[in-house]
This record gives sequence, structure tokens and C-alpha cells, in this order.
Amino acid sequence: MRAPDPYIGREIAQGKYQIIQKIGSGGMGAVYKASQPNIGRMVAIKILHAKLVARKDLVERFSREAKALAHLSHPNTVRVFDDGMLEDGSLYIVMEHLEGKNVNQMVRQKGPMSVERALPMMVQVCGALEEAHRAGIVHRDLKPENIFLCNQGGIADFPKVLDFGLAKVTDKEMRPGAPALTQEGMIFGTPEFMSPEQAQGKTLDPRSDIYSLAMILYEALTGKLPFDAARPMEFIQHQVMTPPLHLDARVPGQAFAPGLGDVLAKAIAKDPDDRYQSAAEFAAALSPYTTGTTPPPPPSRPVPSTSTLAPPSAAPPVGRVVPLGTIIGVAVACLVVGAAIAVGVMLALKG
Repeated sequence: MRAPDPYIGREIAQGKYQIIQKIGSGGMGAVYKASQPNIGRMVAIKILHAKLVARKDLVERFSREAKALAHLSHPNTVRVFDDGMLEDGSLYIVMEHLEGKNVNQMVRQKGPMSVERALPMMVQVCGALEEAHRAGIVHRDLKPENIFLCNQGGIADFPKVLDFGLAKVTDKEMRPGAPALTQEGMIFGTPEFMSPEQAQGKTLDPRSDIYSLAMILYEALTGKLPFDAARPMEFIQHQVMTPPLHLDARVPGQAFAPGLGDVLAKAIAKDPDDRYQSAAEFAAALSPYTTGTTPPPPPSRPVPSTSTLAPPSAAPPVGRVVPLGTIIGVAVACLVVGAAIAVGVMLALKG
């Protein structure tokens, strides 16, 4: 029989918060719904497992989320109110409590989203990312689970961008002596949505987030990604080498406004120079399709190329352990296409 959660019902942080229930968990910790009695509001509290406090990299990742969110004020970014350490050594972050579902849950439960619903959502998310990018913050783990749809101020489908735990914060915002979360050549993130340069462990900039946003939108509209794979390592190989299937050809019988597929094709170009260069630019390209007005001429459709980003010549350091059988299987596949891709993936805590 599973032992009861020691935090539920407990007052923490010198009585400032009372834990009510667990609303999510992962390998690094858990997220709880809690009350803040002195002002009568509900909050969400993310708690890092005490046993992981000795891991400097995980502690830095956890504190980096609080630091990144503290610099942001866009209404479509989840707000952070407080952070600190509990009596048992566990670290915590207090954030706004949201009621609703993330994009992954929406699509899995109700099927693909309509253009009228998905595009306004994505334009708002672009606004949140534009602020982050201007502040020198690259998210690096954008995925459907990290876009939460809630009802805020009577506005339905109001998106909130979550989980900046893998965010790249500019050096000037880092405290002196803080360890680097990642190193050149290391791969972290979610394979299904990471950019080709992220899949190769290269240095990332805002255009990597734009690629991930476009992949999220593609799946939200079709229920599918632009290539088929069954395992994380296969997705990584596709991100680097496989030309994505055009939106208009992904689902037989499903039609989109002329030009919308080309907007997404530009956003998920293999070469970052061929993509939209900012989240604001991507939002501007999507906006005409949200209002019913006549869209501008579609952008030039990038010519798919498997050589734009050459696969790495040597295996980068591993972000997390991948089963040996998977690595062997991918190695064989890579020999067939003449490239070797052996990488690892760190699972981010789902907020």
C-alpha cells in the first residue's frame, strides 16, 4: 500500500501556505494545490524532492525556473509569487493556480483543434515568448504539455506558458558561480518538438523556440506531427534529417486556408535562417488567418533538404540514460542513411 503524501494537509513556509492536494508529479518532484490563508487565494506549489537537493544541476534547473519567471510579466506566462526552502531541505516555487487543461490533453481527448481556436491561442503564446526572448530567455522545452488553456477574466482558451526549468537565461542574469545547466553538445528537451539544432546539441537562440511552437501548432491542427516515429531516438533523427510533410498533405480530406501550410513550413525549416526570426514575426504571419481577412501572399516555401544541417560526426554527451536496445537500433538505422546520431534526452518535470 502506497504511503500517504507527507505534504498533503501540511502548513509550509512558516504557515504561509497549506497544501490541499497533489495535482501533478514527476521524477524531480511534485506540484500541489495549496491555499494562502492570509490573502484567501489558491496557489500552485512545485516542490523539488529533498533527496535531489544534493544534485547541483537539478537545483540550478529548479531555481532557474523561478529566476526566469521573475523576469517576465506577460499575461500569457504563468506568474510566480514566491520561492524558498522548506524545513526538510526541499526547494519550492509558488505560482498562480490554473484551472483547465494543457494542449496535449485537449487534443488527446477532443481531437484536433479548429483553426479558429488554435491560431489565436498560438498568437498569444508568441507574445509570451517574444517577451522572454527580449529578456534573453530561451525556453528550450516548449511542448503541448507546457501550454495550459484556462478561463481567465471570462476569456476562454487563455493560454499560459509553463515550465521554464530548462530555460536558457543570459549570463548577466545568472548569480555568480552558478553552474551551467547544459554544455555545448548536450541534448535536453522533448524529442517530438525540439529543433534540429537542439537535437544536435548546438547552441540555441529564439528561433529554436519558434520551431517548437510551430510543431505544437501542427499537431494541434492535425493530431499528428509532420513525420511518423515510435521512439524518442527516431524523432531526433527525423528532426535533423527528414523533410516535414506539408500541413496540406498530412490528413487526407482535411483542408486549410491557402498559405497557412506554407507559414508552418517556414517556421519548421531545418535551417534557422530560413525560419521566422522572432516570435513576433511568426505571430504576424499567423494573425491574418485568425480574423477571416484575406491573408497576404504566402511566404516562399522552403525547399526541403536533408543536408542543411549535417548530422553530428560524434555522439554528444547524454542528457539522460537511453535503453541500450534503443541506441543499438538507432545506430543501425543511422548506418543505413550514412549518419550516426547517438544522443540522450533529459525529461523535464511537467508542471
